[in-house]
Amino acid sequence: MAMDGKALGDEIAALITDANAPDEMKQKIEKLWEEIAGAIVKHIEANAVVTVAAGIPVATSGSATSQTGATTSTGTGTIA
Repeated sequence: MAMDGKALGDEIAALITDANAPDEMKQKIEKLWEEIAGAIVKHIEANAVVTVAAGIPVATSGSATSQTGATTSTGTGTIA
């Protein structure tokens, strides 16, 4: 699933915004958190390194010197 800065910002804004706050204030808070979350997502996408453990099953085809392949099951990665 792709990271979504707008959705993350909207979720954070919903958590911290008082239900009785004026609509204008709610909109300002939501827009600010969308911008903050968008910056966080961009930073993670630009700098995160995903390391996947060995052992994910793969299927290959081709000759001994020219293999092609793809994973045949999911693997679990760690973001560093």
